[in-house]
Amino acid sequence: MKRLLFTLIFCPLSLLVMWAQNPSWAKKSAAAVFTLKTFGADGSLLASANGFFIDEQGTAVSSFSPFKNAQRAVIIDAQGKEMPVDCLSGYNDMYDVAKFQVKPDKKMTALTVAQTEAANGTALWLMPYSVKKAPTCISGTVSSAEQFGEGYTYYTLAMDASDQYVGCPILNQQGEVVGILQPSADSKTSVAYAVSTRYASSLRMAALSFNDPVLRTVLLPKALPDEQNEATLALFMGGSTMSPEAYSQLVDRYIQKFPQSNDGYVYRARLKVAKDDFQGADEDMRMAVSEGSVKDDAHYQYAQLIYQKNIYQSDKPYEPWTLDMALQESRAAASINPQPVYTQQQANILYAMQQYDAAYDLYMQLTQNEMMRAESFYAAAQCKTQKNDKQAALALLDSAVNTFSKPYVKTAAPYLFARAQALFEAKQYRPSVADYNEYGSLMSAQLNAQFYFLREQAEFAGHLYQQALDDIRRAVEMGPNDLVYRAEKANLELRVGMTDDAIATAKECISIHPEASDGYLLLGLAQCVKGQKPEGLQQLQKAKELGNGQAQSLIDKYAK
Repeated sequence: MKRLLFTLIFCPLSLLVMWAQNPSWAKKSAAAVFTLKTFGADGSLLASANGFFIDEQGTAVSSFSPFKNAQRAVIIDAQGKEMPVDCLSGYNDMYDVAKFQVKPDKKMTALTVAQTEAANGTALWLMPYSVKKAPTCISGTVSSAEQFGEGYTYYTLAMDASDQYVGCPILNQQGEVVGILQPSADSKTSVAYAVSTRYASSLRMAALSFNDPVLRTVLLPKALPDEQNEATLALFMGGSTMSPEAYSQLVDRYIQKFPQSNDGYVYRARLKVAKDDFQGADEDMRMAVSEGSVKDDAHYQYAQLIYQKNIYQSDKPYEPWTLDMALQESRAAASINPQPVYTQQQANILYAMQQYDAAYDLYMQLTQNEMMRAESFYAAAQCKTQKNDKQAALALLDSAVNTFSKPYVKTAAPYLFARAQALFEAKQYRPSVADYNEYGSLMSAQLNAQFYFLREQAEFAGHLYQQALDDIRRAVEMGPNDLVYRAEKANLELRVGMTDDAIATAKECISIHPEASDGYLLLGLAQCVKGQKPEGLQQLQKAKELGNGQAQSLIDKYAK
């Protein structure tokens, strides 16, 4: 009788304990919890954690650390069904929390995110992951609620929760989720930690996220920012930081998210051009023209792609993409919204078509635009150069340089350099040197051996011999294996009477390039000038045998 009474008493007590552990909302809420598994590029399992859905469309939160180096991820829901993770949509490495998207085939059971944070002493429950049965909740209380960010909370809990529950939801008495269980900071089993679910749900991708080295460890697809300008910037930045495959996926996502933006079609077309898929690129550009909201820009980008293909990939023919077609598209852009940049594009295309007079007329129109004046004068000068009108070309280069005032700024450098070359061609050697000097002072950190060689040519022709010697020596220092620089140095030394130096430099030429005739020719000439005719003639003969066309006339001169 006593045993029966004990049994009758025990059963209600056990039921009371069970209900104390499992609130009324537990069974339904358990359906929102899942386990997360991530995999590396080789298919191996990287990590497992828990997580839960925060909306019916498949938005979920969990720990961030499992995603590092992961190329693929899946969740296994409370019914045992596996679903792939579509993309990472937010993360914070310091708080080890991630938001991501699963694409379910039906509405998911989701937890309601509490809109107020839990205070100290608040009773909370941890909902473990369980398959096809209601799990037993773990109860606890808030022992510390530390504020961070914009009113979010990092919780220290008096709760017996091991690390196997990391990523599980922490719910309040109303069944609203307030936190995500974090890994333990120490070995105390009676202490647990959680970060605010409001914070996790607020996470968003920003354009600058795509430059984050931490995010680059995640090989899964990433969601784009919700704001179009931010998303476009992310698209631009992702091109230099992501693998080609990942970047291609990002572009596709952009098009899906912003189908009326030209940018997605343009970026995808560029990717296809890089793979020589010109037909696919053409289809994308036609989509940009038909679907894009900025029609003039779509025509402009279409023209630019065709133009660049003809300039840089002319060896890979695609019959429909002619320069005539590029010109037609550019004119279509200008007819919708006349812009100087469209005029400039048409001038560039006409120049590539060798219609120099028509290109010149458009460039001269652009000289009325203050922002484009210098480059337009320069481009017009190139048209006159192609027509062999060097005097007109030089006058236009004067105009380009004269758009700047002294002291020159760095943007003047390319025009000074172009005028220096034109002045040299016009045999105005000292003015040419003056422009090279101005260029050199502006670009001192970027000067190379070729610059010093070109300036030496002008200096020598202008009888500035010491400057010429200094520059050719610098060219040889910067390009020690270049035969042209050493040969020029030997030639200059010989011309200014430094015969012994010329002999030494010519021997260096032969030592570095024994198969070239220049060193033997210069050595032979220098030796003959010094009075060492037998040795000099021998070297000249060697130069002749190596095919030097000047050698015979020098042999005839010094053999007498």
